[in-house]
Amino acid sequence: MTPRTLVNRTGRIHRRRESGVVMWVALIVLIVMTLAGLAMLRQMGGGVSVAGNIAFKENATSVADSGTEVARLWLATALTEADNAAAGYYASWGPSVDPTTFPWGTGVPVALDVGTGNNVLYLIHRLCEIVGPIDAPAQRCSDVQDDRGSSRGGLAYGVAPPLPQFRPFYRVTVQVRGPRNTLSFTQVVMQ
Repeated sequence: MTPRTLVNRTGRIHRRRESGVVMWVALIVLIVMTLAGLAMLRQMGGGVSVAGNIAFKENATSVADSGTEVARLWLATALTEADNAAAGYYASWGPSVDPTTFPWGTGVPVALDVGTGNNVLYLIHRLCEIVGPIDAPAQRCSDVQDDRGSSRGGLAYGVAPPLPQFRPFYRVTVQVRGPRNTLSFTQVVMQ
């Protein structure tokens, strides 16, 4: 492109100087586009970070099932009328159901060999008001009648029906600490 030429009155040819406004506008547009691209790149990185955090949280929650299973196996063989803090067991329901207030220093670690970097602890609370036998006079429990081994058929005349047996419910709370400060709690109520 050639610069414009002008002819003055005397017949001399003058070349008009260009002021370069287009170049300044182009530079400003280029800077704005660069900043917009950087903002989009940063926003995409944030989305990937959020997705990664969600994956860690889901992993921690799924690993909590192993803690629940270990606690269930412990309950199958344990005497449950007295506290056993070393085993993470409490024979009463405690003052709160909020897992952040539980004594996790007495929680039982669950050994996992899955390479996820999660630390699993569990605590068990019998859902009874006080420590002791379930049939104690002052005891109040969340329980269910035990129908195992009893007949549901008719009764013979003159024979008193057997007294119902009750089994308490148990609350198993599992805490999982994982990578990136992941913290997950699960609670399961079982018999």
